[in-house]
Amino acid sequence: MYLRALLGLPLIAASVLGTAVPGKLQPRHYSNHTNGSHHGTIKPKVFLINLFTPESAVFYNIPEFNLLERNITVPGFSPKFPDAHCTANGDICQLVTGEGEINAAATISSLVLDKTFDLKKTYFLIAGIAGVNPEVATTGSVLFARFEVQVALQYEFDIRDIGSNFSTGYIPYGVKVPGEYPTAIYGTEVFEVNDALRSLAILFAKKAQLSDSPTAQGYRAKYALTAATSGPSVVACDGATSDVYYTGPILSTAFANFTKLITNGTATYCSTAQEDSAILESLLRATKAKLVDFSRIIVMRTAANFDRPPPGISAYDHFFFENSGGFVPSVTNLYLAGREIIGGIVGQWHGTFKKGIKPTNYIGDIFGSIGGVPDFG
Repeated sequence: MYLRALLGLPLIAASVLGTAVPGKLQPRHYSNHTNGSHHGTIKPKVFLINLFTPESAVFYNIPEFNLLERNITVPGFSPKFPDAHCTANGDICQLVTGEGEINAAATISSLVLDKTFDLKKTYFLIAGIAGVNPEVATTGSVLFARFEVQVALQYEFDIRDIGSNFSTGYIPYGVKVPGEYPTAIYGTEVFEVNDALRSLAILFAKKAQLSDSPTAQGYRAKYALTAATSGPSVVACDGATSDVYYTGPILSTAFANFTKLITNGTATYCSTAQEDSAILESLLRATKAKLVDFSRIIVMRTAANFDRPPPGISAYDHFFFENSGGFVPSVTNLYLAGREIIGGIVGQWHGTFKKGIKPTNYIGDIFGSIGGVPDFG
């Protein structure tokens, strides 16, 4: 999953921005006109969703906008992160869910039910760091998902107990072997978001000059995979959500296979995280209640570490003792790409984004809960 948070890698937002990309951040002052929210309901154009402190702090003390001008305590938010933060005009807001699926679902549910905010036209930018599949991308890369898969929503056996005929201890619900489509469906197995909006977000993100580090470059060189050894880039690929903070080729391969299976072969397993499916389910239910618009969601993760070790290094050593060097570039690039997306939406609000970006694909869950026919399942 995303990097062993802060184990020997302390981070302060100012030091990241000042050290990793010195002299490269040019002030970009976005529109500061009021949206009518100084007194009463706040109607954000963009709501930034971070998961823990390093991801949120990198957006403070920046030249483009000040998220700390308004601080609103929201009942039901995490005790560690009780406030939403907004610019003075309310155009841009931010929250921190806390890590894991339960924290994420509880926080987002509390947000959409709070009458302080009118979120019907708000774009939600999920912005966090993640693990990455070295077959698809490398550390420091910016990853945009169309599909998000709850990969551990399966039967689980310890692989030592299941027998030598199996390559994984994970078996889909309702069947008896891996590789068969589940027959018992919970409804949160897979979500699909607006691909047309994702494409615009990718175009914005590609304007960023991404950060890298010598340590990350050195660790990448240990992999015999072109995608892993290349430098950071912007990549369209898909996400895996699991509360289990996993690593190693056995689990990663099993979850990659399930990602393909549950999306009828469409999705590409790439980023690994702990919250995104929970956030999407909360926003989907809020869409059914006409509180938000599910077509206005962007799922962006930046790669902090690899989900499996390079040749010659054990999964245990890779996880606990090796430094992939990806943490600082991933957090820095979260900001560098994020500011481009936020600036693009706010700057082109009246011409493009206020009316919404019409989806060209199915959006929603496996049940078709908000209309349309799923192209998976």
